[in-house]
Amino acid sequence: MNYNRVYIGGFCTRDPDVRYTPSGVAVTNIGLATNRVWKDGQGEKKEQATFVDVVCFGPVGELAARYLRKGAPAFIEGRLSLDTWEDRVTGNKRSKLKVVCENLQLLGPKPEHPPAAGGAASQRNPYLDIEPDDIPFRSTIYHDVRRSRLSRRRIL
Repeated sequence: MNYNRVYIGGFCTRDPDVRYTPSGVAVTNIGLATNRVWKDGQGEKKEQATFVDVVCFGPVGELAARYLRKGAPAFIEGRLSLDTWEDRVTGNKRSKLKVVCENLQLLGPKPEHPPAAGGAASQRNPYLDIEPDDIPFRSTIYHDVRRSRLSRRRIL
């Protein structure tokens, strides 16, 4: 049996890095941090952080680049992918496991004016004060992605 599916929720560790392929497809790299909390044998609270690299393609990548910022909460659905390469200096084989995002849900409030690509770091982070009524739902994200696909079709 083969089943490759990942569900992960956490906070962005850095601003998204978006690049475009020669054919115009967005490729966005983000880092996601999630923690695990448990009690050890003596009843002491322990916490462990896990950092995951995520890559988003196409309209989902455009959405991630537009709305995610460092500290923003997100829920990712995707699959695992293993990148392998040979180290140029030592010649050793290297590998890195990452998540390829297939669905992205924004969990924080939608910024009124999304910051430009090089947004000022001194701006107030909108993800620190979250009201339950400000959380966008999947239908909002679906419509943003659909609009993005339609606008791309008009250009092509």
